Amino acid sequence: MVPTLYLFVGYPGAGKTTIAQIIAEATGGVHLWADQERHRRFPNPTHSLDESDQLYAELNDEAQALLEAGQTVIFDTNFNFRGDRDKLRAIAEEAGAETCLLWIATPEEIAKERATNDQAAPRNGYSSPMSPTQFSNITCKLETPDEDEQPIIIDGTNVDKAALLQWLNLN
Repeated sequence: MVPTLYLFVGYPGAGKTTIAQIIAEATGGVHLWADQERHRRFPNPTHSLDESDQLYAELNDEAQALLEAGQTVIFDTNFNFRGDRDKLRAIAEEAGAETCLLWIATPEEIAKERATNDQAAPRNGYSSPMSPTQFSNITCKLETPDEDEQPIIIDGTNVDKAALLQWLNLN
């Protein structure tokens, strides 16, 4: 079986982690959860550019090593920039893996409510929820996938595990 690299596009609160967990369970793939890894590697995360550059350099290397070892990787973060998606696709191709881009298309107002409410912080390992300003700073930069990226569009408002697995041919 050819390993697959799963990448995600979507607002904070869109449902990326929920979907990533379902895919990891179904495939036995490695779930690289950037939020969790940030907290593991940086006890007091700042989200600075230097910190993020270091985190993603390490996670990209880890994804490459796993793919080269024949593992499927579910890379759970916002790949909201085309350049980042292209870079990861190249890593996968070099490792002989396929890439599956999932665009979690949750309406902005629903994603914002999820990302900025008090329940979001502990679930993602943060001490406080994302502020509306932080949410806006991320969402205004999202580069929607182009048709040539062949994104699979998933409605993140009410994820049905069985339907998701069938849609991704993972059942």
